[in-house]
Amino acid sequence: MLWSVTVPLAGGISLRISPNERLLSRAPKAEDRGARPIAIRRIDLLAFALVGLLIISIIAVLFLAKAFLLPVVMAFVVGTMLSPAANLLERYKMPRGVAAVLIVGTLGSAITVLVGLVASPVLDWSTRLPELAARLKDRLHVFDYPLALWGQLQHFLGGTDLLSSWHMPNMDWVRPTIEFLTPTFTEFLLFFATLVLFVASWRDLRRALILTFTDHQARLRTLRILNEIEIRLGHYLLTVTLINTGVGIATTLVCMLTGMPNPAGLGALAGALNFIPIIGPIATFAVLTTVGIISFPTLGDGLLASLAFACIAFLEGHFITPTIIGRRLALNALAVFLAIAFWTWLWGPMGAFLASPLLIVGLILKEHLIQDNSPQLPGD
Repeated sequence: MLWSVTVPLAGGISLRISPNERLLSRAPKAEDRGARPIAIRRIDLLAFALVGLLIISIIAVLFLAKAFLLPVVMAFVVGTMLSPAANLLERYKMPRGVAAVLIVGTLGSAITVLVGLVASPVLDWSTRLPELAARLKDRLHVFDYPLALWGQLQHFLGGTDLLSSWHMPNMDWVRPTIEFLTPTFTEFLLFFATLVLFVASWRDLRRALILTFTDHQARLRTLRILNEIEIRLGHYLLTVTLINTGVGIATTLVCMLTGMPNPAGLGALAGALNFIPIIGPIATFAVLTTVGIISFPTLGDGLLASLAFACIAFLEGHFITPTIIGRRLALNALAVFLAIAFWTWLWGPMGAFLASPLLIVGLILKEHLIQDNSPQLPGD
């Protein structure tokens, strides 16, 4: 059935609309059907650019202000780790300031003993570098045939045979290396002074930070974040210190049984480097391999200690540490490696030590401040 609607307009003019005309008026035009929505708006690009500039600015400030920010951040992180020990001493009626001085003094003494154990063989070897380099080159004659093949391949490809012209570099690299590995006296002084004051005043700082917020929910969230950071970092420091001490003792016993020189120093070096995940055990393996090849007449005898340490590091990294620390403090290996690479590039060896604690703090902040409302994937 056909029908139409007449709509009166001004000036005695009427508009007649039929159903077919209304349908045609609602139909999309051809050019509208071909148009697609814009995926990224201009305001989104501007926001991304501003965030990128902010990140670059923060990294530049962290790099340029390393002499001040590194000891301060180090003191904050280590002080947060040591706060549970200060709380324990405070429960036994010890004043907070006295507890802070006692804890930091104990830490300084432990670092001094560790440095003394490691520095003695390093100074001895540094005075014999030409002799040790010649001995190392003599021990590696077993690799002459593979190296010759590599040199021929380089020559065939038009490259330069760098292996045949290799020689021990001069001593100009020693001073820059020491400056890179060791902070200055001013940074040490700033670190220990900030650490003592931070541990002594941590309760007041917590209270002031919580009371900064006026909302009750914000105060509770801040309290939960601070409590979890303190507990997890303290747990991390305690367990990692015990594990690394065990690794150092085991390495010392291995070096004694295999006849390595200065086993106590090598064990202390292994325990200290093990505070840096992934990179530390690799560096210890390289040191034990080099010292073993130099110290023993045969290559097999020289590799015994490094191979035994590789077994120790494998057991520690894949079984002991995950079992003791648990899944809550377990970190993704790729995230840990990238964090170590970034902070080492930014702040050197101390940055490598801070990489895992800072990653833990970042994950805690993410858990409390960013709500995960994304749909869960089905199980495998």
